[in-house]
Amino acid sequence: MAYVTTNPPQLVSGTVGGVGSQVWSYRSTDAAIDVDTAGYITNGGNLGMRVGDVVIVTDTNDSPPDVRMMAVNSVSATAPGAVDLQDTVAADTDTD
Repeated sequence: MAYVTTNPPQLVSGTVGGVGSQVWSYRSTDAAIDVDTAGYITNGGNLGMRVGDVVIVTDTNDSPPDVRMMAVNSVSATAPGAVDLQDTVAADTDTD
């Protein structure tokens, strides 16, 4: 599938005074490898995403859902600000 602006990442935790990283949540049926593609989130700049922000990505198509943490690597200076997410910062693992 592809990103649709009607299902944007949701801001979970902002910053005070604009300093520090924000935390976002993004839920989709798309696999993490697709969400990680440069420019997948086409309107991140307009949403307020910034380099260094953390994005919790949930692939709802997996059972159990695949949850990964990624970081915003770049935001295009051209509106609406396509975002590139860094490869997985952390992934969930159930070792038992």
